[in-house]
Amino acid sequence: MDINRVKQILSSSADIKVMYNGTSVWIDELHEDQEMVTCHLRGPLEERTQVSVAELKEMD
Repeated sequence: MDINRVKQILSSSADIKVMYNGTSVWIDELHEDQEMVTCHLRGPLEERTQVSVAELKEMD
């Protein structure tokens, strides 16, 4: 994924499915200068982690 797409996803009201390492995640925040995002798993656990934008994949 690229930074521009992350910005679009964050500003969208649609439920856009994003995967990280085969797991569905919510993107919470973009750290553009580091090309990283803060995200958390979809579901009851709200553990947040920082991952590279390049490691995210959008699912259809």
